[in-house]
Amino acid sequence: MATMRGGEGDDGTLLPKREKVEDDGGDLKAEEEDDYVPYVPLRQRKKDKEEKRQARRRHQQQMEEERRRRKEREQAAPQVGPQAKQTLVQFHGKSMQEGRIIEQSDLEKQLTQEQEILRSIRNAKELKSVEELAKGISYAEPIRTSWRPPRHVRHRTEQKNERIRKKWNIIVEGRDCAPAVTNFRDMKLPTCLVDYLDSQGIKTPTPIQMQGLPVALSGRDMIGIAFTGSGKTLCFSLPAIMLTMEQEIKMPFQRGEGPYACVLCPSRELARQTFDAVKEYAGVLHKGGMPKLNIVLCMGGVDMREQLYECHNIVHIAVCTPGRLIDMLTKKKFTFNVCRYFCMDEADRMVDLGFEEDIRTIFSFFNGQRQTVLFSATMPTKIRDFAQSALVDPITVNVGRAGAASLDVVQEVEHVRPEAKIVYLLECLQKTPPPVMIFSEKKADVDDIHEYLLLKGVQAVAIHGGKDQEERDMAVKAFKKGQKDVLVATDIASKGLDFKGIQHVINFDMPDELENYVHRIGRTGRSGRTGLATTFINDEVPEISLLDLKYLLKEAKQRVPPFLQNLRSEHEKFLEHGGCAYCGGPGHRITSCPKLESVQSQQVSRVGRGDGLAGGDES
Repeated sequence: MATMRGGEGDDGTLLPKREKVEDDGGDLKAEEEDDYVPYVPLRQRKKDKEEKRQARRRHQQQMEEERRRRKEREQAAPQVGPQAKQTLVQFHGKSMQEGRIIEQSDLEKQLTQEQEILRSIRNAKELKSVEELAKGISYAEPIRTSWRPPRHVRHRTEQKNERIRKKWNIIVEGRDCAPAVTNFRDMKLPTCLVDYLDSQGIKTPTPIQMQGLPVALSGRDMIGIAFTGSGKTLCFSLPAIMLTMEQEIKMPFQRGEGPYACVLCPSRELARQTFDAVKEYAGVLHKGGMPKLNIVLCMGGVDMREQLYECHNIVHIAVCTPGRLIDMLTKKKFTFNVCRYFCMDEADRMVDLGFEEDIRTIFSFFNGQRQTVLFSATMPTKIRDFAQSALVDPITVNVGRAGAASLDVVQEVEHVRPEAKIVYLLECLQKTPPPVMIFSEKKADVDDIHEYLLLKGVQAVAIHGGKDQEERDMAVKAFKKGQKDVLVATDIASKGLDFKGIQHVINFDMPDELENYVHRIGRTGRSGRTGLATTFINDEVPEISLLDLKYLLKEAKQRVPPFLQNLRSEHEKFLEHGGCAYCGGPGHRITSCPKLESVQSQQVSRVGRGDGLAGGDES
């Protein structure tokens, strides 16, 4: 019988609720309760099932890890052999040593891989003339000249020579290197030339000149590496003039002879600047009573008839760009029959793969041994290997790491959105008084910046490869004379050009190659003066370029902004052993070098087109 769960009593009061009670079928109810399964929601069932599956997976992984460790111990046991009991300190030391061995093994694997890459891109064909290659001629001894340092310099001990080099941070590689000479008079330069240098404020040689001039004057082949603005032009110009002058005095050149010395430059602007410097030094010697030397400029963009007229006379020294020099040699306007001094300025650009065939063509015209000197601010291993085949027992003179930025330049890096860069230029121009140089990768950007500055009333000029030579010359001349405050340019103005007193360099964009960045900021902070370089970067800049910039700033002891500081390289643990062996970038290794990938792609496309030459002068 069942009772009600609630109701009214006899007096009308509410009765408490009571549970329903069955008075029969009790055994059946007990059985039903025994079989009852509580309802579990679907979500909970899935969750429980997933937890069980993960537990089984963790248990399986633990078992596999235990088996792996047991197997490693079994494999290690025969190699180690019976061991005496060790203290904890000994065990810890052994573990650390094994860790270092593993790390060293990783480094060795990385270096081996990089050496394989370098061997695969190394040039098999040597930089020699056709006759030398055909007859298998190889020169074992360098050219010797009559120049000797003074007696007191020759009699210095090697220990004292090393102390002088260490004082001026000069690193020398090669045998029988001439001693460093710390003043121009001890280099036995003519008095009139020394007095002229003194009048121009060049009273003492720079470190690259202290060691580079004696090496070049003694006739040795040389690779000169120094930061921009360190006086490399003087270092190769004076030996070219003095050695040619010596030959002219001994036996005067006849019509149609020459050149005796040739200087090769990667751009027209640099060629004209070098030509002006060589002509000026030679003119000083002529005023001092020495024979007059005929200096010839051979470059594209200039009337060929004028150059041909000069070449019909005696040519003592030729300053050239690659395309026009090949043209002159091919047409036999002059020859290399008596050329015994050959210099490549900005050699990293000249010997790069883009000019490889041009350089080989030029070397094929030589007749006899010559002294070869290479100068640049950067000299990656790949470029040095390529150049070594043209040199005989060379001396390498390095003042500072190849590719390092000048320590006299304060480098500032600012994150600027692409659409705000051109407007922000006006604010940056307020940082220093003029003159100022602005660099950009693209010709269109150069034109836009130039137009914007003119609209804002800034006295500016612009140069790039799309402008004709006369317009470029007029712009450079106006900027050098101080008639214009700002020069906007592509990288054709970044390599080797010397503009006096540049206060500020602005990089409108981060160049694709770090060596171009070094060349750009090297337009300021020259000859011991300090300068400022501001670089705009944003999210469009490749990460490898930013990593290279970060490590370059660290090397130059410059402030690294937080957005660069947080970047990490995948080759972080290998970078302490050096950067890329191909392009010299300090923030990556050759296995991830974007320049190498680009060059290899160009080679493949060039093979597909059947394109033979790299293509003449810089535009």
